[in-house]
Amino acid sequence: MGTATILVVEDNRLNMKLVRDVLEFAGYDVVEAVTGEEGVELALGLLPDLVLMDLQLPGIDGTEALRRIQMSAGEALMPVVAVTASAMATDREAAALAGFDGFLEKPINVRALPAQVASFLVGPS
Repeated sequence: MGTATILVVEDNRLNMKLVRDVLEFAGYDVVEAVTGEEGVELALGLLPDLVLMDLQLPGIDGTEALRRIQMSAGEALMPVVAVTASAMATDREAAALAGFDGFLEKPINVRALPAQVASFLVGPS
């Protein structure tokens, strides 16, 4: 198996740079999108191994982007993980109900991120 490709959908430049730098240092290939629409297009076109999807995006939000990916490609195509600064229990529940495969809180823990990504790539045990 080759290097995993991670699609990061994030509209904040600094957050994108942080996540990209950490994941590339950990050996992942990173593809970037800054809007929900661009995220959907890249997810369906590239079929990355994992999508990290910010929930608050310009245009369509992360939940709508996930819905469009699932409608076009099916739920099991690739894991899609919600990334948000809203980290209350209700936010986790809403993300799970929407169909996200996981949940990451902002600010991103750079030490934990590579292991978190690896766990999403392995899938639920």
